[in-house]
Amino acid sequence: MLVYAPAALLFLVFSWRVLRERRRFGNAVLLGLAVLCALVAWMSRLVRSGSTSGLVVACSLLAVCALGILVLTYLLFLNGLRMVRKEGRSPANLLSLTAALGIVGVIALVITAAVVRTPLLFGVGAAALGLSSYVSFLFLSFVCYAFLYGRLQVRRKADFVVVLGSGLVGGSTVPPLLASRLERAREVHARLTGRGGSPVLITSGGQGPDEKLPESHAMADYLTDRGFPADLIEREDRSTTTDENLRFSKAIMEAAKPDYHCVVVTNNYHAFRAALTARRVGVRGQVVGAPTAAYFWPNATLREFAAVLVAYRRTNIAICLLFVLGGVLVWSVR
Repeated sequence: MLVYAPAALLFLVFSWRVLRERRRFGNAVLLGLAVLCALVAWMSRLVRSGSTSGLVVACSLLAVCALGILVLTYLLFLNGLRMVRKEGRSPANLLSLTAALGIVGVIALVITAAVVRTPLLFGVGAAALGLSSYVSFLFLSFVCYAFLYGRLQVRRKADFVVVLGSGLVGGSTVPPLLASRLERAREVHARLTGRGGSPVLITSGGQGPDEKLPESHAMADYLTDRGFPADLIEREDRSTTTDENLRFSKAIMEAAKPDYHCVVVTNNYHAFRAALTARRVGVRGQVVGAPTAAYFWPNATLREFAAVLVAYRRTNIAICLLFVLGGVLVWSVR
């Protein structure tokens, strides 16, 4: 059983860090490493057992993984085409399609390197395989922990509920994506009120160049039109990014109650990155997510993951350079 010791140790460290601060990307990495070590240990035991059943199970797992990659590529390709049809051809809407083509490209490059067997292709293939494996590991860790984070219990009491803006349709109308955030905020507010609190709801969003009024004002109007008390709404109408949403809302909360606690509401695909940002700017509160249309979720999740990679760009660039150097080393020794 010692073969599982690294996985158990990593999981213990992960659990301790979550109890101390759940809003860390390092938690996702630790969870991914714990699962990876457990899988490697299990596969190792199956192979070393020498039994036919063990080898069959190990080969079946590898086959399932390979099939899973092909199915994922196909689904990403279909989702990419649907995003283009429904949302247009902007770069942000092409991420699913780009990811699918990237997976196909890496697979084709590795197969070509194995068949042609030239030193240059071996080096390029090794570097591409290493880079894609690293990014895939981070992405799976991100998705799994984001799913877990969205199901962790928030504080029983909070002084504020902050709703992050996401743009208006036609310059003045709340779109379905933002409406889902506002409806989720109403649910959270009602739950907190039922526990004896009287939280203030902060609508957060400034006015974009193509908008007729600040997002926060349209959000507040949406709520009051549906019976939400106007005297419980505070409008933060200067922000243009998630970072500013949280910074400016933090200033409002600190001015009203220095020892505040809050719940931040956004969409489920955005919740974990918003939590990372909230921790970085010093907001005392957790983030909850509202439902998102199924077709929109894969592309939006890829966009959030890309933003997290950029946020930790120094570390990621350093590690990626190591894989490139590894490819150069493979090329030189061939």
